[in-house]
Amino acid sequence: MDKNQKIVLMTGALVTLGLLFIDVFYALIALVFMLAILMSFRIMGDTENYPLITADLSEDAREIILTNTGTARAQKIRVALVPLNIDFEVASLDPDEESGFSLASMVSEAKAVITYQNAEGQEFTRSYPLTALGAGRDPTEPMFPIFGRR
Repeated sequence: MDKNQKIVLMTGALVTLGLLFIDVFYALIALVFMLAILMSFRIMGDTENYPLITADLSEDAREIILTNTGTARAQKIRVALVPLNIDFEVASLDPDEESGFSLASMVSEAKAVITYQNAEGQEFTRSYPLTALGAGRDPTEPMFPIFGRR
């Protein structure tokens, strides 16, 4: 935990103790808020080193655009376009950075299989369907796969 998080937790603990002398119910409400803040800090710590590479087609369907939407640098990125039999590599992408790969002709439909690593060497694999007629990435798709959705 960093210094600012400890300050927030200590302040919350002091407020909870102060409210305990005023009314027990107010102290319990403050305790619930403190537990929620503590859980949020824990979740932030778990997602601190999580790169997430997404693949989309450009508007003219002649370029594959890779975007790192995660919170850490992605390294050793390898992309395979199925069934086009095209492989390419990108050295690294920082968070919110994009990289493009130009294709010789338009792509009507393909699947991009992406393999990459974070700074610690942990390997991730994701696949994205690419279609020229589609609207692109689904904005309602969760960042982390939950409820079996990928």
